[in-house]
Amino acid sequence: MAEPLTFAVPKGRLLDEALPLMTRAGVVPEAEFHDKHSRALSFACENSDMRIIRVRAFDVATFVAHGAAQVGIVGSDVVEEFAYSDLYAPVDLDIGHCRLSVAEPAGAENAATSHLRVASKYPNLTRRHYERQGIQAEVVKLNGAMELAPGLGLASRIVDLVSTGRTLKDNGLVETATILRISARLIVNRAALKTDERVGLLVERFRALVAEAA
Repeated sequence: MAEPLTFAVPKGRLLDEALPLMTRAGVVPEAEFHDKHSRALSFACENSDMRIIRVRAFDVATFVAHGAAQVGIVGSDVVEEFAYSDLYAPVDLDIGHCRLSVAEPAGAENAATSHLRVASKYPNLTRRHYERQGIQAEVVKLNGAMELAPGLGLASRIVDLVSTGRTLKDNGLVETATILRISARLIVNRAALKTDERVGLLVERFRALVAEAA
């Protein structure tokens, strides 16, 4: 009997958007998955030879790229940041829309400089963005509370996910450039796609559902 497929999903808002689509694709987690008090990270699926693991978004890509999970859902920001060679993102799920943007204190927009210190949890995307402009960017890696960095002198700008822009405004920051428009992607491990027909079937199922909704 084949080992169960492992399907990795991120915690948070993206998961809430993805669950209805997953359900229609036949990826239905057991009841405990929805228990807010559960500390479990791995769950069985109903009527399926599949299990779901719930981890941080960046870890979804790592689990899938290294074959510990065969399939997952994650934002295209994560796919682009890591650019794992063993990771394939065949389906744009058309959910989880937001953008990766540059923001800085109001009144200091686009001050000319050849060197910047930027706070972000996306060091690779940030450096590439500024390299294209001929600017050397020193990236201070933060995993949260990015908006505090300019006011406390840690960095002059930030690169972070933006949805409505409300958090930036509340912290005296303005959005000055969009680096990447983001949506959720179905990701698969390349080797698993070639060797396990169940992975290919899942890809086709999700692709058909997205096409129906278009």
